[in-house]
Amino acid sequence: MNLTISGHHLEVTPALRGYVTSKLERITRHFDQVVDVKVLLTVENQKEKDKRQRAECNVRVKGSDLFAESAHFDLYAAVDELIDKLDRKVMKYKQRLQDHQPALRRATAASAVAAAAG
Repeated sequence: MNLTISGHHLEVTPALRGYVTSKLERITRHFDQVVDVKVLLTVENQKEKDKRQRAECNVRVKGSDLFAESAHFDLYAAVDELIDKLDRKVMKYKQRLQDHQPALRRATAASAVAAAAG
């Protein structure tokens, strides 16, 4: 898995990089076909202080790209929200990939083969 963490209007400190990396382990624990992860941490120059810190992530998995973003007044809280959103998207994607009715499909295939033979 390739991991890129970059900052816009802020310096990505080793503590922040470690925090993001440890949170992203949750994604790879649930889904092991992650190819590339790009995280962008931003401090926006808004007059109001509310939701000034933004975190956005682009995850490339086998067959698709998943994107999530989050904004909060605290960057660590924004990263937490981002990982929660991303985890839900990854789990939904994984569930879409899984075969939910393998027995039914095998029975249908077997009956099609029997009908063709008989």
